[in-house]
Amino acid sequence: MSSPFSPKSGAILLLIASLAGLAVALYAYFTPLTGVTGTLGALVAIVACIALAVLALLLATVKRRGTSIALRILILIGLGGTFFAAMLLHQWWIGVAMVVGLIGLVLDLFRPARHARLTHS
Repeated sequence: MSSPFSPKSGAILLLIASLAGLAVALYAYFTPLTGVTGTLGALVAIVACIALAVLALLLATVKRRGTSIALRILILIGLGGTFFAAMLLHQWWIGVAMVVGLIGLVLDLFRPARHARLTHS
């Protein structure tokens, strides 16, 4: 059964979501009267979104199964932590971006295998 998505569509969606979260976090950190201007929490959300973007790029390029599993676990932890931080900061759009990133991670879980294994009978 073939997938209607490209093998990297989940990682691309995750990258777009993390960059959208980064944009919202940067806006909240630098714009006056957002309630979190210049706070450590908003700065942590910025760093977390940058880390998620880097991990998404790595996930799109990795070929080994063990490495991709480790990256997916790290990304899941990062998405959950950033979502929690966004909720504490009352930055709902960052939370929405992290949910979209989770959808991208789930899509990446179901991507077609890059190399078909040969079976011996």
